[in-house]
Amino acid sequence: MRIVVIGSNGQLGTDLMKVLHDGNEVIGLTHRDVEVTNYTSCLRLKDCGPDVIINTAAFHKTDQCEDEPLKAFSVNALGARNVARICGEVGAASVFISTDYVFDGFKHRPYAEDDVPSPINTYGISKLAGELYTRQDPKHYVVRVASLFGLAGASGKGGNFVETMIAKAKKGEPISVVNDMWMSPTYTRDAAATIRSIIEARVPYGVYHATNRGYCTWFQFAKEILKLAGLGATLTPTKTSQQQAKARRPSFSALKSAKLAKHGIQVREWKKALVDYLAEKEHLSRSQRP
Repeated sequence: MRIVVIGSNGQLGTDLMKVLHDGNEVIGLTHRDVEVTNYTSCLRLKDCGPDVIINTAAFHKTDQCEDEPLKAFSVNALGARNVARICGEVGAASVFISTDYVFDGFKHRPYAEDDVPSPINTYGISKLAGELYTRQDPKHYVVRVASLFGLAGASGKGGNFVETMIAKAKKGEPISVVNDMWMSPTYTRDAAATIRSIIEARVPYGVYHATNRGYCTWFQFAKEILKLAGLGATLTPTKTSQQQAKARRPSFSALKSAKLAKHGIQVREWKKALVDYLAEKEHLSRSQRP
C-alpha cells in the first residue's frame, strides 16, 4: 500500500512512519509540505497516488482553543473535510485521528466506540466536527486516541507529561497533579501499531479506539512514572477545581475498544507500555529494563 502520513514529524506521526514502513510505501508530509486548512494545498495529496491518507494534523492546545476557536475549527474540522474530500476524489481511505475529548465524562466508565459523543470544550467540539466530515468519505476510519506519550514529544507542546514529571523530579521541584480526572495513558508506538493493524487487516470502516488498556488519574500516572524511574519527589494530589484552566475538561474520559478484539487486534495495558517507553528513553536502570 501507498500510505501518506500528514503530520509525519509529530508525536504520533513519527511512530506511524516507523511502524508503517515495513511492507508499505510511506510518504511523510509535514506542515511545510501541506496546509490542511487550504484545499488548494491539499491537492498535492493527489500527486502522491495514495491508497490511504492518515491525518494526524491537529490544533490540540485545549485552553488556547477556547481563545482561538476559528483556528481550532480550521485545522480540526475544515482540515479533516479537505482531506476526506481528496480521499473521496482519488478513492483512498481516510484515517482521521480523534480524541477522548469528544465525550463529556459524565458516564464515569470507559467510553466505547458506540457511545454518543457530547464534547464540553472547543477542542472536543472541533474534533467531533472533524469526525463527521471524515465520515463523508465512504472509506473512512476515525481512530480515537488519548493522553499520548511518545519518543518524539508533542509537537508544539515540548515534550510530554512523562518527561515533564521526570524533569521536575530531577530538579527537586514539588509536583502537584490532579487526582480527579481519569484517562487512558497511551504510548504512541502502540497507537501507531494499532492503526497499522486496522489498515492492513482491512477491518470494516468506522470508528475505533486505539488507546492502551486500562485507565488511571493523572496523579496515579505521575506516581507510576516516578516509581518506575526511581525518582523521589514531593507529589501532591490536587483537584481540577484548583486549576486555572480556561477549558472545561471531562472528569472521566477513559476509552475502551469494544470492536478491535473482534478482528484479532489487541492493545496492551498502559503500565507495560510505560515501562517500554521509559526504557527507550533510558530513564530506567539496566536492571529495570525489560
